[in-house]
Amino acid sequence: MDIRRTTVPGSGIIHHYDTRQGDHVGVMVFDDGRRALMIYDGGDADVPSHVVDLDGDEADWVAELLHSRSLADRLSAVERRLAQLIGRRS
Repeated sequence: MDIRRTTVPGSGIIHHYDTRQGDHVGVMVFDDGRRALMIYDGGDADVPSHVVDLDGDEADWVAELLHSRSLADRLSAVERRLAQLIGRRS
């Protein structure tokens, strides 16, 4: 994923990216620690159609919900499943 970073003087940094489905999304990280999710509808590329302001703890919860398991965790799950399948064959 290509994440583009833009500094907004006096406010913070916006991280823009496009999803595989073509949606344009931004995350504004304010200098004071707040975050905002920004959804763009394709009209004006600089003006989001919807903004969701998040306090620090809200941003942490959303990040936790969106965070996928690490590659090591996923590999371990596959190894456990293979061991179960092999054990059934014996």
